[in-house]
Amino acid sequence: MRATDARTPGWRLPALAGLAAAAVAAGVGELVAAIAAPESGPFVVVGAAVIDLAPPWAKDAAIALFGTADKLALIVGIVLVLAAVAGGAGVLESRRSRLGAGVFLMLGVLGAIAAATRAGSGTLAILPSAAAGIAGAVAVMHLVRRVPGGEAPAAPEASRTLGAAGASGASAAPEASVSPAASAPDRRSFLAWAGGAAAVGVLAALAGNALQAGRRMTQAVRDAVTLPRATASATIPASAELHVDGITPLVTPNADFYRIDTALRVPEIDPAEWSLRIHGRVAREVVLTWSDLLALPMAESVTTLACVSNEVGGGLIGNAVWLGHPIRDLLARAEPDSDADMVLSRSVDGFTASTPLAVLQDDRDAVLAIGMNGEPLPLEHGFPVRMVVPGLYGYVSATKWVTELEVTRFDEASAYWTDRGWSERGPIKISSRIDVPRPGQRPAAGTVVVAGVAWHQHVGIEAVEVQVDDGPWREAELATAISADTWVQWRYEWADAAAGGHTLRVRAIGADGEVQTAREQGVVPDGATGLHTVTVDVG
Repeated sequence: MRATDARTPGWRLPALAGLAAAAVAAGVGELVAAIAAPESGPFVVVGAAVIDLAPPWAKDAAIALFGTADKLALIVGIVLVLAAVAGGAGVLESRRSRLGAGVFLMLGVLGAIAAATRAGSGTLAILPSAAAGIAGAVAVMHLVRRVPGGEAPAAPEASRTLGAAGASGASAAPEASVSPAASAPDRRSFLAWAGGAAAVGVLAALAGNALQAGRRMTQAVRDAVTLPRATASATIPASAELHVDGITPLVTPNADFYRIDTALRVPEIDPAEWSLRIHGRVAREVVLTWSDLLALPMAESVTTLACVSNEVGGGLIGNAVWLGHPIRDLLARAEPDSDADMVLSRSVDGFTASTPLAVLQDDRDAVLAIGMNGEPLPLEHGFPVRMVVPGLYGYVSATKWVTELEVTRFDEASAYWTDRGWSERGPIKISSRIDVPRPGQRPAAGTVVVAGVAWHQHVGIEAVEVQVDDGPWREAELATAISADTWVQWRYEWADAAAGGHTLRVRAIGADGEVQTAREQGVVPDGATGLHTVTVDVG
């Protein structure tokens, strides 16, 4: 065997060393985060940086592909990319000492920068990523040295039998019989080291999770919250529900309510430490604590929320009964300047939304919500306090974990998504959806019930029409609307449905006479348009 062959192992085992080192790095990073900076775990800060830096088309594609599982998909993607980089770092380390370690250190530096530049980051925010980088660098150096074939070859036999004899003329003493293979690391020993390192990383990560779970009891605090009695209860007419099998429920259960936001790690806020600051272009600054908010009158209202990324016929929309206090009353305390036209709301995690001031001051039920469907807000839906504003897509109105309302102007400030190419104001567009029959279902020939939901928030729905194939538009039956700010259920009896394939379309007509357009447009920059179309095969 040539000397170069002995010094350079194959790529598989060094790559495995890199992966094991990555496990150590991740575990150490999560453990240090649990001890020093819970909001700055390496995966959280890297994922948040990816979300912030990704162009709008990439975010739109992720939501279209994965829906509410977009964050899980992002984490999986980050893990796969980091695994590939870590494997490559192990191979580099086996070719040139400390080169692979440098890769881990660089990843740690990038993670620390991402942590330090996050909104609200503390002085210890860089520690988890920095510790992860150092741990990964040390681990990859030690593990690669144990890769079989990675040590320098033993000296040739001739040079081992000469030595001192060449200088003194005496015969050299016979050496112990030790082969290079016996002194070099063996495969089994390396695998044991790599497995042990990976196990240490996993145990460190589990310990970090245990520390955070033991220290942060937000869920228990949320479960212990007793909501105040509503001064006005929501009224839902019995005729608002059509009771059609397969139709979307009139009120969306909390567990089924869509979630689209930028928080990879759900913020955990102790209500006792929460406060809301109203400032900016106001006559007086207002600061509200949790106890202050609970002392205010709370009313129930039913509002449908929709995500701007909801495709025509999509499921990123939900309807809930919210308990909250009117935002207009709080703004009245602060007395906004006459030239202000926007409120920039901020979440505890740094997210911002730009809401027209006039929308928050008119008669709609724009509230600081503390309850959702008779319960305290779920953690992932903004506990302890969020904004709910009828008529606007969530990216400009429905800030979760809200802590600030800055009264300003659209020409002086901009928000998270508007900085990334979305429109400033985001009014929800009139739309409708077919829930029954679903694509792939095979209804029997004869009378087929077609049903779904329609919405035109803060305006209301006047009518819904259904088209079979390219025939005339036929009016559907409407349920009683809860209000103009909620969706309404509809149904249509398709009589004499013949066997074979058919195309169903639906369109809504607003109380203002607006007819839902058939023009197709994607979600960027201000919401999708078009008619929901379903193809069914009648049996």
